[in-house]
Amino acid sequence: MNRRELLKMIAAATGTALVGGQALTAFAGGGGEEALTDADVRLLDEVAETLLPRTDTPGAKDAEVGDFMRVFVRDCYTAEQQARFRDGIARVEAHSRAAHGAGFLALDAPRRGEVVAALDREARARLESEARSQAETQGEPQGFTLIKQLTLFGFFTSKVGGTEVLRYVAVPGRYDGDLAYEPGEPAWATT
Repeated sequence: MNRRELLKMIAAATGTALVGGQALTAFAGGGGEEALTDADVRLLDEVAETLLPRTDTPGAKDAEVGDFMRVFVRDCYTAEQQARFRDGIARVEAHSRAAHGAGFLALDAPRRGEVVAALDREARARLESEARSQAETQGEPQGFTLIKQLTLFGFFTSKVGGTEVLRYVAVPGRYDGDLAYEPGEPAWATT
């Protein structure tokens, strides 16, 4: 099985709403030239690590989320979605420079956190505004939202995220609908 087939199966199994409503329509034309550069991937790794840092569990860079995003954006996004995603990368850099006078990669961890938090607040405000003005129609997510969604999607569907962060049972046993849960325990992952 090649990567493109795997991504199709993942998108179908986990829901394309997470990563953009028209993701499946892009499969027919995906696989062209690279949508993201190596510099973009380095930046995405650092943004992802800011969102999901290494603690006593692996972080986003351990799961190589930046490389996952490069493949997913190239193979699964339409040209319009790719442009929106690249705009999200440009917004990260622009906000970093406006707020701190330096690019995102030159910032220390607390300042990176400030940039990500500000972009997240901006994305949430836009989403709430669109929800009020377009009650029946759903707008396409903005670039930073796509970055955040792919960070979570890439991390929790990776081997590292699925086996070292989530609880993992390769072949689950019986169904137990009333499983005891203690606050703070990891959630479950299955394959």
